Amino acid sequence: MTNYSRRHVLRSALAGGVAAAGYGGLSMASARGETTLAASDGRLGRYPFLEGAFAPVRKEVTAFDLPVTGHIPRELVGRYLRIGPNVLGLEDPRAHAWMRGEGMVHGVRLRDGRAEWYRNRWVRSAAVAEKLGESYPGPTPEGDYACNTHVIAHNGRILTLLESGPMPYELDGELNTVGPYDFNGTFNGAFTAHTKLDVEAGELHAVTYSPMWDHVRHLVVDQAGQIVRTTQVPLAGGPLMHDFALTKRYVVLFDVPITFDPEAAAAGHPVPYIWNDQHPARVGVLPRAGGAARWFEVPRIAYSHTLNAYDDGGSVVVDLTTFPAPFYAAGRGTGGPGSTGSPSLDRWTIDLTRGRVRTSRLDDRPQEYPRVNDALVSRRHRYGYSAAAAEMFQAYETVDGVPPDRTFTNALIKHDLKRGTSEVHRFPRHAAASEAVFVPAEASGPSTAEDDGYAMAYVHNPERNASDLVILAAQDFTGKPVARVHLPARVPLGFHGSWIPDA
Repeated sequence: MTNYSRRHVLRSALAGGVAAAGYGGLSMASARGETTLAASDGRLGRYPFLEGAFAPVRKEVTAFDLPVTGHIPRELVGRYLRIGPNVLGLEDPRAHAWMRGEGMVHGVRLRDGRAEWYRNRWVRSAAVAEKLGESYPGPTPEGDYACNTHVIAHNGRILTLLESGPMPYELDGELNTVGPYDFNGTFNGAFTAHTKLDVEAGELHAVTYSPMWDHVRHLVVDQAGQIVRTTQVPLAGGPLMHDFALTKRYVVLFDVPITFDPEAAAAGHPVPYIWNDQHPARVGVLPRAGGAARWFEVPRIAYSHTLNAYDDGGSVVVDLTTFPAPFYAAGRGTGGPGSTGSPSLDRWTIDLTRGRVRTSRLDDRPQEYPRVNDALVSRRHRYGYSAAAAEMFQAYETVDGVPPDRTFTNALIKHDLKRGTSEVHRFPRHAAASEAVFVPAEASGPSTAEDDGYAMAYVHNPERNASDLVILAAQDFTGKPVARVHLPARVPLGFHGSWIPDA
């Protein structure tokens, strides 16, 4: 791996963004169901990550005073933001990689019981600015890319995130790009798509990796936005480490058999990672106070996302979503990842005394993007929220065969992990639901009840071929939405987001 320079790897990883602005010779079909893309030479093909709920939108939109069904709680004052890949410029769908599409942020501003505006904006990396015919201020950072995986707030800034290389890009309150953010000059090497904020400690944590490193790095960012501590953890094989977990005492690392492939990188593959049967499956526990990581064998699965984690005496408990092995991060010819089964919600209990990991299945229904009340990150939780989008699971399993439609649904799920029960808020066919973010009911601080608040998500409205911001009362999860904010445009299925309250 050391024979491949940083520039070489970054060039191969960014190869998925091609052509000039617009969609080149492609004509976009309807954004529903069994659509195809037709190229200028007449080729037809199924590209599920360019169709239906995934189909990219073509333009940026600004709309004010959005119509609302129901009533927006007046205590909700802030912005709901969610990001995802939205490819800008594509000459050949065979060159498309969904996870490498240029990042676009979709936002709704709530205040005084009103939905003041909706905006969607591409993150203005140097390449995006060029495609849009705009100037780019300042020099282009190394590894520059329009971050597409998460959007968070920290130290009064709105940051868009992407793992394994690029610096975050900062946005202003109206989603205009401010520029790359280097953590007050302390950024060095790579960042992550998934940070964890320990509210009590006032620390933002990240685990970063790069295919050129023989280690991963645990970073701690203070309240002033500076990286104040970096811990290197030796790690061979170049694994993809998309997410991690945090407790009060430990950082939990997931070393699974999805590893960097130098041959794929040399060939210019946009996602040069493969399922590697020769790589071990392990979970590591790194003390936050200092010391070496301890590693424990786990079943061969594909780790996806953390719901939350906490300390429990001499054990560490992690709730997470996993895919069955093998998992194909680079896909199998469909333009997006491929799997041999649907993701489920699991619990791993890492017994530090006995040196073993006990795994259990919390919910075997297909679901992804688990979230918790952010005030409880790293502390014991009772409730969790996840999303089920039928088209996402069907797209992931296109190559290996899609299970019957009845297996899938569009829904948001609330888990009561203390009682072992769940509530499901269902949506109609083609009403794809994105990640749900929990928003506490009290604007001034955490409520005494963990689920006293709201779950917000973008949900496609097939009758309008546009999206709604759906606001559910978390304590009446299956009831009628408190409000539906009707957006003027469609929000494609994407990745992660945040509720950013006014200061």
